[in-house]
Amino acid sequence: QVQLVESGGGSVQVGGSLRLSCVVDGYGTSDHYMGWFRQAPGKAREGVAAIYIPNDRTYYALSVKGRFTISQDVAMNTVYLQIDSLKPEDTAIYYCAATAPTGGLWPLSADNYKYWGHGTQVTVSS
Repeated sequence: QVQLVESGGGSVQVGGSLRLSCVVDGYGTSDHYMGWFRQAPGKAREGVAAIYIPNDRTYYALSVKGRFTISQDVAMNTVYLQIDSLKPEDTAIYYCAATAPTGGLWPLSADNYKYWGHGTQVTVSS
């Protein structure tokens, strides 16, 4: 059984930084994608960053490129999301997710992901 547990969320002021962590347990192969998604109240879930575990290839939404950095620690089975220069519009619940690679998969589409964590709240205030 695959389990994903996020941590690192919190309340920060505009311009601050956070590092979110996602510990993955029970995924039997390294051949998968990990993604970070967020959902603000009343809005659809949005893919912000993803990484292909075997080769470290990363993907970013245009809205966050340059401020968000996804990375992994293979030994710790952990994927991170570094968020810098936080803005009020970054306020959301952030989820990590995992999925096996399939043909034509777009790593920032939530519909492609099978396993999800419960999320961690990020609140940015001015």
